[in-house]
Amino acid sequence: MSDLHVIIAGGGLGGLALAQGLRRAGIGFSVHEKDPGPEFRDQGYRIRIDSDGTTALRAVLTPPAFELFAATAGTPGGRTAAYDHRLGLLHAQEQPAAADLPGGGHLAVNRRTLRQILLAGLDGAVHYGRALTRYETGRSGRVTAYFADGGSVEGDVLVGADGVNSATRRQHLPGARVVDAGLRLLYGKVPLADAERLLPAELLGLWTTVLGPQRRFLGLAPVRYREPQQEAAARLAPGIPLSPDTDYLACVFGARREQLPCTDGQLYGLDGAGRQAVTLSLLDGWHPALVELVARQDPASVFPVTVRSSVPVPAWPTGPVTLLGDAVHTMSPTLGVGANTALRDARVLTARLTEAAGGRPLAAALRAYEEEMRGYGFAAVRESAQRGHRLVGQDRLPDTEE
Repeated sequence: MSDLHVIIAGGGLGGLALAQGLRRAGIGFSVHEKDPGPEFRDQGYRIRIDSDGTTALRAVLTPPAFELFAATAGTPGGRTAAYDHRLGLLHAQEQPAAADLPGGGHLAVNRRTLRQILLAGLDGAVHYGRALTRYETGRSGRVTAYFADGGSVEGDVLVGADGVNSATRRQHLPGARVVDAGLRLLYGKVPLADAERLLPAELLGLWTTVLGPQRRFLGLAPVRYREPQQEAAARLAPGIPLSPDTDYLACVFGARREQLPCTDGQLYGLDGAGRQAVTLSLLDGWHPALVELVARQDPASVFPVTVRSSVPVPAWPTGPVTLLGDAVHTMSPTLGVGANTALRDARVLTARLTEAAGGRPLAAALRAYEEEMRGYGFAAVRESAQRGHRLVGQDRLPDTEE
């Protein structure tokens, strides 16, 4: 075990992936998550895991855990398509496959299932109810993190993996901005059997966008399990408990905020049935199958999301505090790479910290991580914003110097 100790603020996918990588590398760590427990709130539904995400998970997970991840992921193929609101095909393409990766590098996973796999083996290292409030760097170069519950912890590195509202980022990069992109999303789940009865099979590929008037849209993406989760766990990784789930279609409605018949406060105050009614009220003239699809959403599954985006910032001085995932490069979901970029961060940072544990100067290792992360991370932010603006009317991303 290395003498290096890493404090991870945030127990989302990126923070937990980093913890798994450090665990495999024999580097000490602790995870501090603001939620009171792992099942405190809805963690979302289907996530597309691409070749970057799969490569990262292969690097940080133990082999049995990675095999379980692959076995519980859907393999929808690489077809992406766009249709109009009357179900006329606009365009379609087949994404290239990676021959050495499960599903050709195109996987659809349930977020809760992936979180449960990423939590496996971290007993005692994940501390809940620990919202970071601030940190201090001592003369020795070590950093102390302070939490809202009055506790604190000292380590060699603090990694802010605490999401879009990151307290770590606010202190570390006070000039960094996260802006409202102008879009509101309403996520819901439809039983896949219902979706298959309503829609042609070609609309149930890797990702389908249905574009309607005024750039309103539906995003459709299935999750098909190849075997029950608990059976897969018993076969491949008996020590990892998974919750059962059934096949479903993630059905996401999006619109400009000014098109909604309610304010943000009202939208977030509605129950699931009320949010579903908001979507249905904005589908006049859409194909009846699409209207019926939204009507088949489980009302309890419907939740809103405000689309936000980081504004890329120039290089900053390297110290014992760094950032990962949405804490540094929040992005529009239009490319579907936000989670994959956070997982990539975890892989790259694990590799650099492993070098530091082996003798490379810690500052040089962290600088190398940040230089690489800023390159691919902010490129994804910009590309996601450009596609969101072009396709669904997302606000343009402000220039860094504005």
